[in-house]
Amino acid sequence: MSDRYQVDGAEGEFEPGSGGQVLRNLVGIQTPDDMDELELLLLSQLYDEVLLQQLPDRTLSAADLKHWHQLWLGNVYPWAGQERSVNMGKGGFQFAASGQIPRLLADFDRQCLSRWTPCGALTPDELTEAIAVTHVEFILIHPFREGNGRLSRLLADVMAVQAGREPLDYSSWEQRKPAYIGAIHAGFSNDYAPMCRFVAEAMAAGNDSHKVSEPA
Repeated sequence: MSDRYQVDGAEGEFEPGSGGQVLRNLVGIQTPDDMDELELLLLSQLYDEVLLQQLPDRTLSAADLKHWHQLWLGNVYPWAGQERSVNMGKGGFQFAASGQIPRLLADFDRQCLSRWTPCGALTPDELTEAIAVTHVEFILIHPFREGNGRLSRLLADVMAVQAGREPLDYSSWEQRKPAYIGAIHAGFSNDYAPMCRFVAEAMAAGNDSHKVSEPA
């Protein structure tokens, strides 16, 4: 994990014995592989609860995102579900300053979540734009110490399912990671067109993969 972010402050502390590779945690995990495995297992449980058992077919809020983060990582990190208190950067790009997060999340609530969710009444083009802008803005804020990218994908999937679509297929995002990161950076200048293209691809692939998996 040490190569993911540049972090200052207490939330940058690492688990003793991990060689600076794993964040200090509540379960004593010391290797990145073990932590990745645990986080993935817990994330699958979160997806099951949010998407399958209790889909929030209503207006979403930043409080929902904090709740999901707590459900996911609350038994792993003491700061799960809380806005980060440290400044963070990645690959020379700085995310929002920690002191700005409360204001930015309030803006995100008003300008994205309250504006577009629930997504059932959106046209396909409106849904694409809604997911793209929401995804970019959430990533730029980066409100949590860890797990922002994965939580932003869950949010995109919830928005898609609210609109009667399947969850997105993110394989093209992984295959074209530099272009995806470029789309995020473009959003910093309010240019969301690159991310709209990524979202449109992921939505089409998600619905196509579901059709293939359906019995004849």
